Amino acid sequence: MQEIMPFVSDHPMLCLAWVALLIAVIVTTVKTRFSKVNEITRGEAIRLINKEDAVIVDLRSRDDYRKGHIANALNLTSSEVKSGNLGELDKAKTKPVIVVCATGTTSREPAENLNKAGFERVYVLKEGISGWSGENLPLVRGK
Repeated sequence: MQEIMPFVSDHPMLCLAWVALLIAVIVTTVKTRFSKVNEITRGEAIRLINKEDAVIVDLRSRDDYRKGHIANALNLTSSEVKSGNLGELDKAKTKPVIVVCATGTTSREPAENLNKAGFERVYVLKEGISGWSGENLPLVRGK
């Protein structure tokens, strides 16, 4: 405990970086906890697709989408979601909507935007397409 103050005075940038990271983790955790958008597992996503006719929104680039996507997924970019340019997704406001990105890290903000646009049940797929394909779940190629 006596070594903390000398360490802080010898390494101020390292300590500031640590504090900044700690604050970022706390802010992210609080935002996630109070968000109306929930993160779901692949099993929960499969249940929603099969039982409740959930709509999948794939946020990846057109090329990545063509390389492999979940069956019947709609390919929209984050900017299209943000601007409200939703196309045929607009008809599914009462259905569950599962937002998918490559790794599950960039889909929360577009999902929040969909929730603000009036979609009642919006979810984010944990680990995105990488987790989906990692469990050898089916992907559709082309289109």
